Amino acid sequence: MAASKVTRDVFGTLPDGRKVERVVLRGEGSFEARIVSYGAVLQALIAPDAKGGYDDVVLGHDAFAGYLAERKFFGATVGRYANRIAKGQFSLHGETVQLPVNNGPNALHGGLDGFDRKLWDIAAIEEGAESAVTLTYTSPHGEENYPGRLDVRVTYRVTGPAELSLVMEARTDRTTIVNLTNHSFFNLEGATSGRSILDHELTVAADHFLAIDATAIPLPEPPRAVAGTPFDFRRARPVGERIRESDQQLRNGRGYDHTYCLGRDGKLALAARLEAPRSGRIMELFTDQPGLQIYSGNYLDGTISGKDGKLIRQSDAMCLEPHIWPDAPNRPDFPSPLLDPGEVYRHHTVYRFSARSP
Repeated sequence: MAASKVTRDVFGTLPDGRKVERVVLRGEGSFEARIVSYGAVLQALIAPDAKGGYDDVVLGHDAFAGYLAERKFFGATVGRYANRIAKGQFSLHGETVQLPVNNGPNALHGGLDGFDRKLWDIAAIEEGAESAVTLTYTSPHGEENYPGRLDVRVTYRVTGPAELSLVMEARTDRTTIVNLTNHSFFNLEGATSGRSILDHELTVAADHFLAIDATAIPLPEPPRAVAGTPFDFRRARPVGERIRESDQQLRNGRGYDHTYCLGRDGKLALAARLEAPRSGRIMELFTDQPGLQIYSGNYLDGTISGKDGKLIRQSDAMCLEPHIWPDAPNRPDFPSPLLDPGEVYRHHTVYRFSARSP
């Protein structure tokens, strides 16, 4: 009898007694994605290597206690607004909205108690040719001071032999801002390999990036060309090849922590390719979002342990976060994050895995 493509179990318990569940979606071979209802987290992603082996390629924790103890966004669904809003302020219909600030002077990743800290409902599980799980969360009007009730749906779906699709949707009852993303930390050598991502070969399909100030807010200027800078990944090169150059933008981000401008126009297209030199794993990221945040794990400092009890240190993993540009509510020249009643916010990202021939 064939093994089930979907399994569901209890992953942990919140202090108030509510159960946190985990759903495992399976593709071909040993490819699988493990999704946890707390934070709609991608807890594990098991992908093939060049020798026919499989390993987990996202950082996180083996047990629920790790997610509850430390807010590091490992694999989390981030909202209402991913990335930063300057001073936690923006204007809506002529009124100033003040959000909690939780990242220096700025609001980051939904505030003090964002979507990554919520228990989501498992609304549907599908076990056909494409196994899937849909999670939902309703954010009430005024949560973290954001206007409007927001009904959010996130669907993880195995859409190929070694491919995971992520669709995020949101609806509101009054005009608000929305910017969702998944915050997985990738290491294609394996989450517990102990190897840096600095030798991973990265390609990014973008000619421009957003320069930032010392607090990681985009500067009041148009996007900068990547040509002639350490930010040029239009052709594959190691993440760490130029990361230690004396460049003010690298100083401001302590490495790469910048949004690349994709210009998607709402169409799904290849945004980035990442390849690990030893395992031969390749991840291609497709998205319909206008920006891709490249973060080289600069603030991972060895103060917490992850899977297998290993300390998580700088450059142990990197994030590729598709989303609307940071501080867009304050920048009319940026893609708009506004969502009106009757409209549907939609975000589609695909992670496609393969391996080079041995």
